[in-house]
Amino acid sequence: MVLPQTIFDHFSFIAPHYDRLIPLGSRKKMLELLALSPQHRVLDAGGGTGRVARMLQEFVRHVVVADISLGMLREVPREDKLLPVNSQVEYLPFADESFDRVVMVDALHHVTNQEKTAQDMWRVLKPGGWIVIEEPDIRTFAVKLLALGEKLLLMRSHFLAPGRIAGLFKFPSVKTNMHAENNNAWIVIKRSQ
Repeated sequence: MVLPQTIFDHFSFIAPHYDRLIPLGSRKKMLELLALSPQHRVLDAGGGTGRVARMLQEFVRHVVVADISLGMLREVPREDKLLPVNSQVEYLPFADESFDRVVMVDALHHVTNQEKTAQDMWRVLKPGGWIVIEEPDIRTFAVKLLALGEKLLLMRSHFLAPGRIAGLFKFPSVKTNMHAENNNAWIVIKRSQ
């Protein structure tokens, strides 16, 4: 798969400062929604610098951080339970049904093809597994301003409302739940056994 070329890689540019500039959402909420077990294999799709993966690693067997930006992946600490992988989330280089949990935080609006991203995250999810997507809630005024700012910076952002995100996962044996709080939305997609 050939990765698309961009005129300017915003994420490689800000990677060394990303964790300080962009606050991480609620650790408590994410852990509650993921319901992790020590034997779980977790994929942090679009995981950038690995900040979410670092938060999760103490609770699971290991976490794979998949991201298209080499600059962001260079910031992922080299630790036993963290594995950085350079990949588009639309074309994940993993076998079917590889992960117990897939998490995507603040990244879905940056991918080129959101429908293909949903399909591939579903493909790598084990039966009985969960996908948890955290996104800025475009229904709020603050996030509408953020979306405008990203357009002005020529980022390829395309924000979706929580219901539209849930609608990307129209597969047999799927159950979705949505939560919204403080300009963020969490969409939980569960795959039955």
